[in-house]
Amino acid sequence: MKPDNEELINDFLAHADDLGDDITEDVKEMLGTVPFIFTILRDRPDTFALSAIADYRISRPASLDPKTAELIAVAAAAGAGADSCLKVHMEAALKEGASRDEILDTLLIAAMIGKTRVLASSLRRFREVCDAEQASKK
Repeated sequence: MKPDNEELINDFLAHADDLGDDITEDVKEMLGTVPFIFTILRDRPDTFALSAIADYRISRPASLDPKTAELIAVAAAAGAGADSCLKVHMEAALKEGASRDEILDTLLIAAMIGKTRVLASSLRRFREVCDAEQASKK
């Protein structure tokens, strides 16, 4: 790394612990809770500050309103099977003005995509195996 860049990063990371406290407060305000993973990652202030700042900025892009961003997080958490994240982001979506129906529709869309992921690969294998089986009988 270039010495000037390393110096900038080191200056930034000198404030990592204080930043971590502020980030935790901001996330608690945004989500209504402090995610469990924060309690462990805070043991590494440098890593926590860099990771949490990136996540915070990603989760509230300028191009999306907070409600839409939270509904996307709900869909992603559902698709990933991240139950604790799903609960946090459903509550945050409600806090940002999402309705019960909007959250339910988001979950149904996520489930539909999950179903098609399973069907797309499994039906390809089905066709390969069963078509080969039928061809061998002819």
